[in-house]
Amino acid sequence: MQEVLSVAGGVLDPQGPIAAGNAQILINSVGIMLVIVIPTILATLAFGWWFRSSNKKAIYLPNWAHSGHLELIVWGIPLLVVLFLSGVIWIGSHELDPAQPIAQGGKPIEIQVVSLDWKWLFIYPDQEVASINELAVPANTPVHFSLTSGTVMNMFFVPQLGSMIATMNGMVTQLNLKADQIGDYYGQSSQFSGSGFSDMHFTVRALTMEDYSKWLAYVKQTGQKLDEASYLALARNKAASSVRSYGSITRDLFDKIAMRELITEGNDLQDPKQNSPKTE
Repeated sequence: MQEVLSVAGGVLDPQGPIAAGNAQILINSVGIMLVIVIPTILATLAFGWWFRSSNKKAIYLPNWAHSGHLELIVWGIPLLVVLFLSGVIWIGSHELDPAQPIAQGGKPIEIQVVSLDWKWLFIYPDQEVASINELAVPANTPVHFSLTSGTVMNMFFVPQLGSMIATMNGMVTQLNLKADQIGDYYGQSSQFSGSGFSDMHFTVRALTMEDYSKWLAYVKQTGQKLDEASYLALARNKAASSVRSYGSITRDLFDKIAMRELITEGNDLQDPKQNSPKTE
């Protein structure tokens, strides 16, 4: 299996519809802000040049105090910028809602994500397999993620595919992404979470449907089973992990993790019977 990529494209090299929408918001926001930034820079240079000591045409008004026209410019232009930015953000936040399904591409693949110290666990409930630090998906097919944390809060982020979202203990968040191109993409936790934070990265492998089927068949042949005992052993091992996979899983394992029925030492701040996972 291929190791995690050390160099990869960023948010301005989108390879999916959600990432493309995010990149467009960034570009639009910068363009709108430049409407005030560029004139301000030019005005600063022009004022410095016009009011130089050698320019006898410049009018010196030491007692000048107020101008309605200048007040209109000073307050009006920033107000328009704020209104335009608010519109871009409002529209984008609704169109790119992480929980909103992606309309095109057919039925989504269901993947459950658990952030651990210092690794990522990906569970495929329909295929009954799982993997560590390697996320394989079919290209041009929507993927629906349900995410939680078996430890502290982390942030799931694949820059070239789209929106980042939090993974939190005792809570389930939702995310929908799609890869338009076949390839390997860099994924990471974008929130500092402790001493092993630098190991919180993974590879997303966008494959053809044929290769995706072969990957699933390969994983099923590994023989390892991810049950409650092996999960707890994995969670207690607070160290970086290489890519590995599990050929079978215990049903409802993700639900038990999210419900905090499977907790490890140092992560039992509350009685799990008093908690039920919140969903975003």
